[in-house]
Amino acid sequence: MRIAVTGSIATDHLMVFPGRFKDQLLPDRLAHLSLSFLVDRLEVRRGGVAANIAFGLGCLGMSPLLVGAVGTDFAEYGVWLKEHGVDTGGVRVSAQRQTARFMCVTDEDGNQIASFYSGAMAEAADIDLRSLGTPSERPDLVLVSSNDPSAMLNHTAQARAGEIPFAADPSQQLARLDRHQVRALVDGATWLFTNEYEAALLQERAAWERTDVLTKVGTWVTTLGARGVRIERRGHPPLVVPATTGAATVDPTGSGDAFRAGFLTAISHRLPLRSAAHLGCALATLALGTVGSQTYTPDRGRLAALVETTYGPDAARRLAPVLGEPS
Repeated sequence: MRIAVTGSIATDHLMVFPGRFKDQLLPDRLAHLSLSFLVDRLEVRRGGVAANIAFGLGCLGMSPLLVGAVGTDFAEYGVWLKEHGVDTGGVRVSAQRQTARFMCVTDEDGNQIASFYSGAMAEAADIDLRSLGTPSERPDLVLVSSNDPSAMLNHTAQARAGEIPFAADPSQQLARLDRHQVRALVDGATWLFTNEYEAALLQERAAWERTDVLTKVGTWVTTLGARGVRIERRGHPPLVVPATTGAATVDPTGSGDAFRAGFLTAISHRLPLRSAAHLGCALATLALGTVGSQTYTPDRGRLAALVETTYGPDAARRLAPVLGEPS
């Protein structure tokens, strides 16, 4: 399966606050909030939702097409992605703006406060999926992840017009999308990805009940953090798969993107939903163990071991098309 991954490409500035955000907030002063957190550590890493997902897919042998807009400062980053199996032929280079920046502070409970400078991402709407590659290179799936809202809407419309299945992953942009936009991004999606908070926010913004969402999409995948993942389809009982065990959390940034990469890789190999969730959770665990979204090494042996330890040897064997036969 050829997957086109559309969305943000950014540089991450990741900081750690040695305390709890909740201890700094005064409930009766939230209307006049003004805080500065003194952080202990700064890590500058490659990131962006689309680039993170494409990195994971590329490392698992999927050769994804990355689609997004960057600045002229992208050259070194582009080489890195190509070295890790990503096709950057869908990346537009802006002559006026720099690559987007993600700035995030994480407290000791794993809570995060972040801001995002869009930069060149503002030009992503000018990319036409129909102009990328020849008809024989047409993607089998378009993943529409967090991006400039007009780009997200355009790429969803282009996938529909081209009758290409698409996956909706609006994530961080839900906070600024209106009802019409959320519905336009979700309606008809083969796959819908959210985390637990985003699932509730999506329903609120779209003015849909959970059952309404399930009539609009093929499969709704909701990551639950340390509790794993819930997969829902209309007419089927929810499938809840626990997270893999035995690994410490160093940095949560990008773990959801790694889950998507693992999940979609398994789906591309026509494996069942439970196996896709197993691989997604295992890859997310590797991402949680490193600082940054593209610093983990998706070693197939370690992934297989994580799956076997948590879900059993049969689960590991079912992932042999991706990870190889268990030793």
